[in-house]
Amino acid sequence: MPRRRTLSDEQLLAMVLALIQAEGPDAATFAAVAKASGLSGSTLVQRFATKAAMLRTALLYAWDRLDAETARLAETVPKTPKGAITLLVGLSQDYGDNAAAYGEGLLVLREDFRDPVLRARGAAWGTALTAAIARCFGSATAPETIARMLLSQWQGSLIWWGFGAEGPVAAYVETELRCFLAAIKP
Repeated sequence: MPRRRTLSDEQLLAMVLALIQAEGPDAATFAAVAKASGLSGSTLVQRFATKAAMLRTALLYAWDRLDAETARLAETVPKTPKGAITLLVGLSQDYGDNAAAYGEGLLVLREDFRDPVLRARGAAWGTALTAAIARCFGSATAPETIARMLLSQWQGSLIWWGFGAEGPVAAYVETELRCFLAAIKP
């Protein structure tokens, strides 16, 4: 008779993801996850088979969460340029206000680029996010182009914030996106 799971898959994946976000993908070993979760290494091997499978599963879990948060925000913001900024600022909240931690998070992006399944999830999210932002510029000429430009500006502002780390990331991102939209006047 199989033993009852002491941690749900979601709880375990949240722990793996927290470890990845705190210490980088290379730190997510069976030993480290066993220590953090209280599960044995053999239990983790039974659940995931390999470290690569555990990492992929945790990052797919992260994509699921990001997809859900993106959809939630896209439904709640006004379909205006200000709503587009609100959506992107909302998506920036999880980065925290620690530039070093943000830099560690970029290592996750490396994993997403390396793995074709994760890369496809990123591309799908980008398509969905572009469409959500474009809806905020529906009356403009070429709303998809404006959306892609705004998304590039958003990602760039996160990187520049990481170098300077002056104040909260959300405030920095909002200021940068407002300046950008004022300059292009959609």
